[in-house]
Amino acid sequence: MDDKILVTQSSMPPFEEYVEMIKPLWESHWLTNMGDYHKRLEDELRTYLKVPEISLTVNGHMALELALQSLNLPKGGEVITTPFTFISTTHAIIRNGLVPVFCDVKEDYTIDESKIEELITEHTVAIVPVHVYGNICNVEEIEQIAYKYDLKVIYDAAHAFGETYQGKGVGSFGDLSTFSFHATKVFHTIEGGCVCAKTREQYEKLYNLKNFGIRNEELIVSVGANAKMNEFQAAMGLCNLKYLQQNIEARKRVVERYCENFSGETKLRLNQYQKGVEPNYAYMPVLFETAELRDKVYTGLRQKNIFSRKYFYPITADAACFRNKYKKNDLEQARDYSNRILVLPLYASLRIEQVDMISKAVLEIQKEG
Repeated sequence: MDDKILVTQSSMPPFEEYVEMIKPLWESHWLTNMGDYHKRLEDELRTYLKVPEISLTVNGHMALELALQSLNLPKGGEVITTPFTFISTTHAIIRNGLVPVFCDVKEDYTIDESKIEELITEHTVAIVPVHVYGNICNVEEIEQIAYKYDLKVIYDAAHAFGETYQGKGVGSFGDLSTFSFHATKVFHTIEGGCVCAKTREQYEKLYNLKNFGIRNEELIVSVGANAKMNEFQAAMGLCNLKYLQQNIEARKRVVERYCENFSGETKLRLNQYQKGVEPNYAYMPVLFETAELRDKVYTGLRQKNIFSRKYFYPITADAACFRNKYKKNDLEQARDYSNRILVLPLYASLRIEQVDMISKAVLEIQKEG
């Protein structure tokens, strides 16, 4: 193969459409600070995601970091979370002066809610579960545990944009939920993110945190960061939102073809979509029978210019920057999945013949001695 097939590719609106969208920015010179496009995107996403309030941010990491900060959790407090996630989740907890307590995961790769309660101590202040590969956490059980122990719940929903569970927008669960609009996501604003809140009071607090606490030219009401989304990002979001549903449909066709091609295979396991969840087909995770087989397929695909991803590997609890620093809980399932899982290429413009070629390559490599 001469052309590389990457694990993901950003969905883009028609070039002319985006250029037309940003023309007014040259006329107004209003490039940031909650301009017209920023306000429009907040309004449209509030409706699309079926949530009461949305605060846009410069990226998904700052969305999570500011969401945690907005709850005024006591420094040194323990936060129960999953190690099977992107490192951003754990960093956001630590950068808020909080202590991550890692909980193992279950078969759908989300946090094992049956193991949360045993990790709660007098120092526990919150739970940060993560929806993984579009699989939704057990929100009902987590809500009951949080209510019982008076804990805050902040969902990292970066993998679940646009999904619904039992008809409710995924961003409406927990005290707060955050999304990433990174270029590789199902919906993107080049970079970007948002916090979904339940009240106007929460929205105003997030506004202050992302805008230095500035309310007008002379009034600064609190200490804050600079985490605003600019107008070019918002314009990209407005363009992409128009094509989102057709992109999800295209991704669905790719996933269905993969599933068809791997049907009956016993040395790999495909993602099982959950009852009651309207999926977004964000990722194509494949769990191989052994770590050795996963690594062999990963290397073999690269030799054919097909780039998959060990996602997530290693688990965040084993990251070099804080390995062995936090409580050593049993994370056997998370480590096992991390060693055996591979995310295959998936994006709206991936052609079916490419899917067939990738599938064939996977099957051939795993059959090699």
